[in-house]
Amino acid sequence: MPGATESHIIYLDYNATTPVDAHVAAVANQAMGTLWGNPSSGHRLGRQARQAVEEARAQVAGCLGARPEEIVFTSGGTEADAWAVLGTVEARGGGHVVVSAVEHAAVLAPARELARRGRIRLTELPVDRYGQVNVGHVAEVLAPDTVLVSVMLANNEVGTLQPVAEVAELCHGHGVICHTDAAQAVGKIPVSVDHLGVDLLTVAGHKLYAPKGVGALYVRWGTPLAPLFRGAGQEGGRRAGTESVPLIVALGHACTLAARDLTAESARLAALRDRLELLLGEGFPSLIRHGHPTQRLPNTASVAFPGVDAHALLDALADSVAASAGAACHSGHRAPSHVLTAMGVDAATAAATVRFSLGRFTTPAEVEEGATRVLAAARRLAATAPR
Repeated sequence: MPGATESHIIYLDYNATTPVDAHVAAVANQAMGTLWGNPSSGHRLGRQARQAVEEARAQVAGCLGARPEEIVFTSGGTEADAWAVLGTVEARGGGHVVVSAVEHAAVLAPARELARRGRIRLTELPVDRYGQVNVGHVAEVLAPDTVLVSVMLANNEVGTLQPVAEVAELCHGHGVICHTDAAQAVGKIPVSVDHLGVDLLTVAGHKLYAPKGVGALYVRWGTPLAPLFRGAGQEGGRRAGTESVPLIVALGHACTLAARDLTAESARLAALRDRLELLLGEGFPSLIRHGHPTQRLPNTASVAFPGVDAHALLDALADSVAASAGAACHSGHRAPSHVLTAMGVDAATAAATVRFSLGRFTTPAEVEEGATRVLAAARRLAATAPR
């Protein structure tokens, strides 16, 4: 990755997507040229492809502390999340589903659609001002017909970590399946399915330096889960469709790299994030920080610049710093982030919120220069904002 030069755009949006690691790309490119056989074929080319898929399955399992047979490859995190919700409800014949109010849309949308159709009764758990679920609230809403609780491991917007292990323990005491969307957590913090105790866990390749279009769902052995796609019975009959060998091989290698460098990389990112927050706070004294002060991802900084429209700020930085806003724009209408709203953040502050997320290729020089560029633009906009 290039250094922080005047013409170089500084990428601080790793939670949106990560660049493909060069080592991962090399593995995928090699597989594309040599492992083009159908993994379901019995001839040598098919067997070679199948072996590569199974090696990647073991690599993903190793990253999570799972068994290889508990890993099912998907087209990405969205499919894995949707499958966790839809597959559990179908397997259990409907019932009550509990999700947190700050889940990714990949969980919220299918759950809300099932509720709209009358297939389930849905409870959306509130969060505190840090974006955390209270385990006591989970206990209060569990009912005899509860079939699934889904609470993400790490929030993609503010970085807050959830008490998933405690939630899973509570669920198992009531015979309830527990799912966690770990798309933002894998590769940033230790993720062990045994420690968490979850039955289902989502992995997204493009969040950990693999290509887009591949992911995985961890399915604990014995967990009832109806297939989302039915067809020729690939992936042990759990997910139909010919496997994309190059993408699967890439995900496996990405998981190996992430697990190998996890401790040192997490510490490095936390130091860079803290430095960025310090610089922004010194240069913009009214800066507001979102998320839990300690229980959060090491790479994520969600901050508000009061009096500055986040979208205007990002537009001003579009060719120099890449980041994300705390509000989504749909058909010209900007709505506050559902995460910030659930945390009780007022609309004006949400509209001034920007998420900076660092990654493997972020350098100290980029943090310093990035802060300089962001502060210059923020001050300029603040000075010209209507009073």
